[in-house]
Amino acid sequence: MTTDKPFVDLRKYDQSWFDRGRSGWYILLWWLVQAIAFPLTPQPLSILRCSLLQLFGARIGKGVLIRPTARFTYPWKITIGDYSWIGDDVVLYSLDEINIGEHCVISQKSYLCTGSHDVQDPAFGLKTASITIGNGAWVAADCFVGPGVEIGANAVIGARSSVFTSMPPGQVCLGSPCRPRYSRLRT
Repeated sequence: MTTDKPFVDLRKYDQSWFDRGRSGWYILLWWLVQAIAFPLTPQPLSILRCSLLQLFGARIGKGVLIRPTARFTYPWKITIGDYSWIGDDVVLYSLDEINIGEHCVISQKSYLCTGSHDVQDPAFGLKTASITIGNGAWVAADCFVGPGVEIGANAVIGARSSVFTSMPPGQVCLGSPCRPRYSRLRT
């Protein structure tokens, strides 16, 4: 164990300013419904999962497919456009708004994260920023998308990429950190 003094003092951490958007009991009810109902619904019953999300305030378009193992922190902060797909083990960590366009694919094990901490703040202050995924975009398997990121329409984010800055429309983007590599051609 090191004897260096820590840069942070977590006793000073305070997120009393943060608005989760609903009361504590409502959030607990959502977490129970998600923990029990989602994983128990058969794969073809995406419509039931969409209905549960809508019941808790999510804005879900028509024809949306959501796998039973997808996780949603605060559904009332999520919008998913028509005919989009949310894959297995996707996490939408929605401390802030997450807006997913129409005909998007968020592939398995991807993590959309709207929260972080200020590494310069001795109290490790919470920071949040929204995420926007443009129409027709594909976030491939096991990607991380950070707070404040906008992914342009029809962009592809290659598997296992880490996206910390916004990506342009119509580009295939790869890597960690993710960068645009070449145009996505329309066929």
